[in-house]
Amino acid sequence: MTAIDWTARSRDLAIDGRAVIDGRRIEASDSATIPVQSPGSLGHLADLAAGTVDDVDRAVAVARRAFDEGSWSRRSAADRGRALVRLADLVMANLEELALLETLDSGKPIAQTLAVDVPGTADTFRWYGELADKRFDEIPATPPGATALVQRVPLGVVGAITPWNYPLEIAAWKLAPALASGNSVVHKPATETSLTALRLADLALEAGIPAGVLNVVPGRGSVVGERLALHPDVDVLAFTGSTAVAKRLMVSAGNSNMKRVALEAGGKSSNLVFADADLATAAAKAAFGAFYNQGQVCSANSRILVERRAHDEFVALLTAAAAEYAPSDPLAGGDGNGSLISRAHADDVSAAIARAAADGELVAGGERVTITGSDAYLNPAIVTGLDAGHDLHRVEVFGPLVAVLAFDDEDEAVRLANDTEYGLAASLWTNDFGRAHRVSQRLVAGTVSVNAVDALGLTTPFGGFRQSGFGRDLSRHALDNYTDWKTTWFQHG
Repeated sequence: MTAIDWTARSRDLAIDGRAVIDGRRIEASDSATIPVQSPGSLGHLADLAAGTVDDVDRAVAVARRAFDEGSWSRRSAADRGRALVRLADLVMANLEELALLETLDSGKPIAQTLAVDVPGTADTFRWYGELADKRFDEIPATPPGATALVQRVPLGVVGAITPWNYPLEIAAWKLAPALASGNSVVHKPATETSLTALRLADLALEAGIPAGVLNVVPGRGSVVGERLALHPDVDVLAFTGSTAVAKRLMVSAGNSNMKRVALEAGGKSSNLVFADADLATAAAKAAFGAFYNQGQVCSANSRILVERRAHDEFVALLTAAAAEYAPSDPLAGGDGNGSLISRAHADDVSAAIARAAADGELVAGGERVTITGSDAYLNPAIVTGLDAGHDLHRVEVFGPLVAVLAFDDEDEAVRLANDTEYGLAASLWTNDFGRAHRVSQRLVAGTVSVNAVDALGLTTPFGGFRQSGFGRDLSRHALDNYTDWKTTWFQHG
């Protein structure tokens, strides 16, 4: 389909911005709305319900009632799993609608939402659906005359707060394991990108997940998100977003009912390239790791550390590879990047590029581009010559901007890579097997990708150390965020 086809289809979309509470679409309690603008075209998309404290309280009460009544929490794990698999099927049955909504709402290219974001969402629900009845309880050794049963039990009501960079896919990372475990959920999607989360809640009802089990309350973080963090009847708070917000949520969770928190926060990930690596492949993948999704990735490899004797050759290769991520119309269906999430965010990234260029050398890119009436587009930017202490090596920019810095040996490479308050991800390129093991073991990161960038999958946990947060998304370990051990001791002798 062409941009003309997708644009025509977008005119026919019936977009509903109302909340989903107890299985019904409802307006905010005070009827207030937030206008939603497509960053790719700056056109009006919908009026989003601006959820209130009363709306959150109602959704939490509904979720608690659903959990206590047991229509989902006490359903067999196999039945819950089958419902999640049906939801995965429905996501794929509505692939084009969801992909178009995601592209319009976020500025992502339609080629990516069709091939990655929506199928990835379906895969996540399917994987956890199939996993639901494949975890086992324990019967540990006990004295004669006693038997103990140790079970993983759901914790109750989960508050899930998800970001705008992967609206549907990261929502699935939270919702699928929470629901597979038997919890009820109140989901607060990002204000900028709530439309696919709301549509997903409709599909969940169609899949057989009972009303009240999955509720979606859109609105401002300072209202909806903060109320979820402070609510005394929310048992778990799962969050992906900035470190600053994660810290505030921790305080609110502690000041209320000491609810569990699982936080995937910021990052400033390094990509270490040694001179013995395949430099052409490393540069191509470095461009992907820094510029994919317009650089709006928490684990983006935005700091590239290159062995000095390979520095100039690598920068030339990276510059050529960056051209593959030049922006274009998100509805055109081609390669390259879409828009940033908003004009305001593009302003912030442009300012960061200007500061870096003033202090170092802007090797390539950084130009503001206007496409389909929107100037929320940026060419990928590469900067060299900055001191290791420069803000660009320390502050998460969340845009298509990368800094390249030279190092002389392994010790310096590791020191530079670990010289950050974050610990989410890192990449390492070398053909020396011993070096790959030595360096990867010393890097402080939740995921280290060797001869790859930003490697992840449904079977491996994703999360970080330090101020990148704690708790893990993906894999069977994500279930630990939403469950805990319960011991039942039977004395029979």
